Amino acid sequence: MANALTGGYGLRPIGITGSGPNSTGTTQYEIASNNTDAIYHGGIVIPLAAGVIGKTDQAVAPLGVLNGVEFVDSGTGKTVFKNYWPGSNNVSVDTNHPVKAFVFDDPMQLYVVVADGTNTDRATALADVFSNCDMASVNNGSTSTGQSSDMLDISSAATTNTLDVRIVGLYEDDANTDYSAVGHQYIVRLNGHFNTGTTAAVGTYATTGI
Repeated sequence: MANALTGGYGLRPIGITGSGPNSTGTTQYEIASNNTDAIYHGGIVIPLAAGVIGKTDQAVAPLGVLNGVEFVDSGTGKTVFKNYWPGSNNVSVDTNHPVKAFVFDDPMQLYVVVADGTNTDRATALADVFSNCDMASVNNGSTSTGQSSDMLDISSAATTNTLDVRIVGLYEDDANTDYSAVGHQYIVRLNGHFNTGTTAAVGTYATTGI
């Protein structure tokens, strides 16, 4: 039976590794007010040299996943909250105020993500657990909903330590358990997280998978 999901929603926080409390809290950072790139809700963000954040380039160590932004509209003077950054060409920002970005940045944060490909069955999908994997079609999303459409490139699953995420489990719900179809889901964490204390600004990734 085909899965209900046929597309991605980016990375959706679900919990944290271990037994610590999960606040699903975010940390406030800044986006440059002249950043023309769209950064979608559920998309991976990275630290930039100017002290701000930007969309992932799949090379720099990831800082986390975007939850939303806040800025002051230059026309109305009112504070605006959006679940994504549309890019400076699509908003009017009062540059006397920072563009605030709220990021899920706990290195131990776990996320649910949709696989973009198929497996033979559950056993085949389970064999991907503890592998590293890249994200597919990064930095894409909907300008109407602000939601990322990023998915897991399940065909890239390997031991390679420079891949975007580490698969730590299967995420199963009744509507999306057909592993032979697009739309089944995995639980992952970001690889080589910037906040682990062992990475450089240019990104040194985590250990190899199995």
